[in-house]
Amino acid sequence: MWAALLAGLLMLLGLGAMPAAGQPGAEEAQAAQVLTWTAGNDIDKYLSAPATAVAGPATIVFENSVATGNTTGMPHTLTFVTSDPEYNNDVQLNILANPNDANGGKHTAEVTLTPGRYLYHCTIPGHGQMRGVLVVTEGGGEDTTAPEATAKVNGTQNADGAYVGSASVTVEATDEGSGVDRVEYATGADGAWQPYTAPVVFDQVGTHKVRYRALDKAGNVSAEKSVEFTVVAPPTDDTTPPETSATVDGERDENGAYIDMATVTVTASDTGSGVNTIEYAIGGDGAWQPYTGPVMVHQVGTHTVRYRATDKAGNAAAEKNVQFTVVAAPPQDTTPPVTGVSVEGNRNSDGAYVGDATVTVSATDEGGSGVNTIEYSLDGGPYLAYTEPVVVDRAGRHTVTYRASDKAGNTSAPLSVSFTVVAGGGVPAPDCPEYDERLTVIVGTVDTGVPNRVTNNRCRIGELIEDEKEWTSQALFLKHVQTVLDRLLKEGVIDQREYRAINRAARQSGIGTPGHTEGYRAILDGTEASFAKWQQVGGGSFALNPDGSITSGTTEPGLGMLWFPERTYGDFSLKLQWRDDAPGTGNANSGVFVRFPQIHDHPEETRPEWVAIKYGHEVQVLDRPDGDMYKTGSVYGFDRVGLAGAGVTQKGTWNDYEIRVVDQHYSVYRNGVLINEFDNTGGQEFTPPRSDDPGTDGRRFASGYIGLQVHGTTDVVSYRDVRIKDL
Repeated sequence: MWAALLAGLLMLLGLGAMPAAGQPGAEEAQAAQVLTWTAGNDIDKYLSAPATAVAGPATIVFENSVATGNTTGMPHTLTFVTSDPEYNNDVQLNILANPNDANGGKHTAEVTLTPGRYLYHCTIPGHGQMRGVLVVTEGGGEDTTAPEATAKVNGTQNADGAYVGSASVTVEATDEGSGVDRVEYATGADGAWQPYTAPVVFDQVGTHKVRYRALDKAGNVSAEKSVEFTVVAPPTDDTTPPETSATVDGERDENGAYIDMATVTVTASDTGSGVNTIEYAIGGDGAWQPYTGPVMVHQVGTHTVRYRATDKAGNAAAEKNVQFTVVAAPPQDTTPPVTGVSVEGNRNSDGAYVGDATVTVSATDEGGSGVNTIEYSLDGGPYLAYTEPVVVDRAGRHTVTYRASDKAGNTSAPLSVSFTVVAGGGVPAPDCPEYDERLTVIVGTVDTGVPNRVTNNRCRIGELIEDEKEWTSQALFLKHVQTVLDRLLKEGVIDQREYRAINRAARQSGIGTPGHTEGYRAILDGTEASFAKWQQVGGGSFALNPDGSITSGTTEPGLGMLWFPERTYGDFSLKLQWRDDAPGTGNANSGVFVRFPQIHDHPEETRPEWVAIKYGHEVQVLDRPDGDMYKTGSVYGFDRVGLAGAGVTQKGTWNDYEIRVVDQHYSVYRNGVLINEFDNTGGQEFTPPRSDDPGTDGRRFASGYIGLQVHGTTDVVSYRDVRIKDL
């Protein structure tokens, strides 16, 4: 009997509907909570979205597919906001879905919800109204009764019950359970719901319908209600219709036709009763439509846009129109210039040039835009502007690479010519295992003070030490160092004191020991779990490779960023490896963003990835010899490093990158070599200046988030082993 009474009491309290944790069926009951969002072609609302949920585990389903009504391939996201203190911030969720992705637009995620409210929205630019709130209650929440909502129309009425001049609608709601959370209203039969905060005034003459509803804090929604009323103009002797005009704007060709698009702007004014409506129609028999903003016409051909207006007294302006022609943009020049070269000079019997050789480069453009620039590179050096024949007078084998660009931006494929100049014989470049131009021998981070002099095989001492190589044990590294030092001592390159100093530094460096990277936290270690903690915003994407690296631009085109939202960093040392994997003769173009603020805290930025560009700093990854003047190691827009200073990174080769930031001092190391230092003293400006720069003083913060840039499908770069240590 007591067991039956207890079971009945539990059912009465709502506690018997779900098994207790650890009891048979508990896990199945929790897993049964599936919350589904769907999207289609609309960019201002989800097609469906849950309003309430119960605290605990939940399966989030987000589908944006042909099955849910998406016929255009438009991508949408489902993003939970974690930066608004009025809402829960314990669920990190940012799902990008489109009908053409690998999942056909349907994605799932497992989350754990806590009581309260979650704000969600679409992060894609232009989808600002695609948002909502999910209310989560304790399991078996008690409040199941919806609020009561009422509306009242106020204003001066005439004998027919119509409101004269204007009417205001006041909506009120009460809830005896969890309390009213918010009140919403919508105009017309299909207007979008919007928050009600104050009486809504209607002064447009005509019949109006206002729908309204209320939601309580437990997620219950009242039944939709509505009020209908008519607004008429005050008695007036106004018999003059409004004045109307229209303008057409856009880029025009020499014949006055608009290229690709024309924008029609209609205006109306009335000094009597005031403008009531403006309408427009396209073509001679097009239907009249309400004019709410400039009308954009894209279709090629001759068009007529008609327009008219009425005032509140019922006076209608005579119909007017504007006529214009839209033409397609002329075909673009996509053909690069054709280049040629000749080498002249006195040649010996072996065909070598004696003393010097003169290289002349020519270019013609058949695409129509004309040659803009010619460039050349001598022996693998940076590209230089070609203005006159190049005289090469250094003895040895030489290669001149050349290319040209036209005014449409097309660049010819690099071609080259090789030749030999004799005067005393040439010497080939040394084949050194590493590149180290530092003044002293530095092993790891230990400076020996020994001059980093050139040895008998023309490599510097530091280049033979190979402290940037991956060593599996310290014993192997120390054995290698001793072998190098024994040879250098025997050859007379170093003395006994220098021998001991370098040997001691090798032991102190810790290279090869398990604790060599102690203090660094791996935030991208090659596992799926680690990769899942990062979020992609903007265009493009990074893909996780089987070897644990990630590669940009392999699945989605566009400019965007992969960022680590778990925490901000102040003073730090960030270490990672990157590799230029651009196809063909292209070059990687990417960057490491540091110290940028929460990207969702800037609603004025329609593209969240630009928050990192504008408010943080980007440490550049780009070795392309032409184009952007900021090369690898540059602090983009503020501190430029050219190829002459940093050198070109070999394609397909992993490179170590360290970015050290202390206070406002930035140090950038590539493969252990310091290639740039920058002091953010305030007051600096982008070079060249940016019109959308939000300001300089104080906007580069003392702490912020970390991100990796994806630039496009032709600027491919790979990253791996991302580690960071607080300093």
